[in-house]
Amino acid sequence: MQPILAQVDPTPAESLPAPTLEAPLEPAAATATETVSEGSATIFDIVTTIFAKGDALAQPGRMVEALQNMSIVSATVFLIVGLLCLFNGYRYYRIATVLLALAIGAFVGYALGERIGAQWIVAGCFGVLLATICFPLMKYAVALMGGLTGAYIGANGWSCIAQLVSSRTDGLNIADHYWIGAIVGLTLFGMLAFVLFKLSIIVFTSIGGSTIAVLGILALLLQIPLFSDDIASGLRAHASVIPLLVLVPAVIGLVLQETTGGEEAQAA
Repeated sequence: MQPILAQVDPTPAESLPAPTLEAPLEPAAATATETVSEGSATIFDIVTTIFAKGDALAQPGRMVEALQNMSIVSATVFLIVGLLCLFNGYRYYRIATVLLALAIGAFVGYALGERIGAQWIVAGCFGVLLATICFPLMKYAVALMGGLTGAYIGANGWSCIAQLVSSRTDGLNIADHYWIGAIVGLTLFGMLAFVLFKLSIIVFTSIGGSTIAVLGILALLLQIPLFSDDIASGLRAHASVIPLLVLVPAVIGLVLQETTGGEEAQAA
């Protein structure tokens, strides 16, 4: 019998690729909004989240979510500072202007500093810089504050009116153009600040103080379990609710400062 020769394939077997271990993906840096939702936010995270858009008051969902994470201490400080600015802003307008410039610079610097991971350094530098510059240039600082207040009023007013007079879908689309109202308000109030100096001070301290105080009292109310759900649902009912809550005390403060603050005001 002839032996049966096993045919062997001369081609070498292909070696299997060695298994590779992929490095786990590192989680991306949390944004301010993500930090707020986790409940471990600082007051800087909360404020920069609220005012991430120009029509901050007309964004009730974002506002409520951020205020629910504000501590009782921070909310109390907001309420006290807001009331002082609301009813005594014109009397101590130099101090109010410097402190507002310091706060604006710090919060803007914090938001910008997050991009490079040095938010606290940038916040401190911006805050001190704006406060230092505005002190010797008080008249121009008041004009700038008046212009920013006008932009703030115009943006929120545009967004609220758009959502009131239009259908839900169309209103939201029109509200996205809030920057038009902001430009109009910035131009109008900025020019009036040089002509009506006293009124400009009263307007920006009333609007600013009312906003700060309302944020503080809403944050305190949202900390009470008995009322938190009802208050949150009421605030989310429509985009005009929070602006109305800010407008009413602002008008009261404006009237009181106009009628009682003139004689005790500091010299311009």
